[in-house]
Amino acid sequence: MPETSIPPPAPIAGRPSKPVSEALLNEKWDRCLSSLLIRSSLGLGFGVVFSVLLFKRRAWPAFVGLGFGAGRAYEECNGSFLRTNREGIRTVRP
Repeated sequence: MPETSIPPPAPIAGRPSKPVSEALLNEKWDRCLSSLLIRSSLGLGFGVVFSVLLFKRRAWPAFVGLGFGAGRAYEECNGSFLRTNREGIRTVRP
């Protein structure tokens, strides 16, 4: 009995992937949100520790720490969105 080869199945036409610029933007937003969560949590944690140890359990050190963490994350995020002269990113000038 002769062997017959079965042709491979035709590739399934899938949805095209996201454009590179959208993928970079999503990556930046993910990094910004995770940075905001981490830095705010750390600031809040340090504020609670200082509140318990030094300030007789007042609430304001925790809120100040939270604000410092969120502000630092905001500045880092803003800098990453404004930075355009990185390797791999082409800038088009008019």
